[in-house]
Amino acid sequence: MAVNESVDILNSAYLAVEYIDSFLPDNPLQQPFKNAWNYMLDNYTKFQIATWGSLIVHELSYFLLCLPGFIFQFIPYMQKYKIQQDKPETWEKQWKCLKTLLFNHFCIQLPLICGTYYFTEYFNIPYDWERMPRWYMLLAQCFGCAVIEDAWHYFLHRLLHHKRIYKYIHKVHHEFVSPFGMQAEYAHPLETLILGTGFFIGIIVFCNHMILLWAWVICRLMETIDVHSGYDIPLNPLHLVPFYAGARFHDFHHMNFIGNYASTFTWWDRIFGTDYQYVSYQEKEKNQELLTEKKSN
Repeated sequence: MAVNESVDILNSAYLAVEYIDSFLPDNPLQQPFKNAWNYMLDNYTKFQIATWGSLIVHELSYFLLCLPGFIFQFIPYMQKYKIQQDKPETWEKQWKCLKTLLFNHFCIQLPLICGTYYFTEYFNIPYDWERMPRWYMLLAQCFGCAVIEDAWHYFLHRLLHHKRIYKYIHKVHHEFVSPFGMQAEYAHPLETLILGTGFFIGIIVFCNHMILLWAWVICRLMETIDVHSGYDIPLNPLHLVPFYAGARFHDFHHMNFIGNYASTFTWWDRIFGTDYQYVSYQEKEKNQELLTEKKSN
């Protein structure tokens, strides 16, 4: 009975969003995107799209999303938004990060990407334009993927902090006490595989079109680069996502080492009390700000 009620609620929600969507103006980018998508289908094989297309989407998204944070270090005005202002980025750290990053991308992640075609064939996932889900379905699916990945990340990330195994795997990622965007995927190869598994679980659950693979890649990179950016930028649109952790939340994990283990949302840390040091730290900062204001007045 409860299952039927849940299905009815989801169907009603879907119809409501579809009804609202019918009143929205046509997206001017839809036709050019449709033409580009169909051109891709006509000129490349499924294997080329799934493999090299996925690699291009990942690399372009990753380094383009890292670019703003990289530029911020050269803009004095942006330094007031840097969370750990006493620990600036250095060329030495960034160069070391880039070398490890390229190794992980092409020696660890690329072989996994090569399996994308076989994954889509095994589960009979379509590529054609006609069966591409609407934008609101894609957003809902990406959110579902994020919820699943966040749960996986919390428990496996917390396990990687166990004193018996930390120094062998996760210590690599914690080389930088003050993170920066490019460091998001700076990790031991085993960590890339262990925590990266969470990325694929949501795909197995929700994927009904090739476009979701790419949309979820972009969403996940957007989130992880943002929380590793080291900057708490005002009017960040990601803060509109319910229970979104953000840069300050994860920056504290790198600074403090203990707590704040989740990747995207705050609920697992709240449920298990692993955010108590972060909450205490925030309260101390607020009290310090109040004292500073009183003295200045």
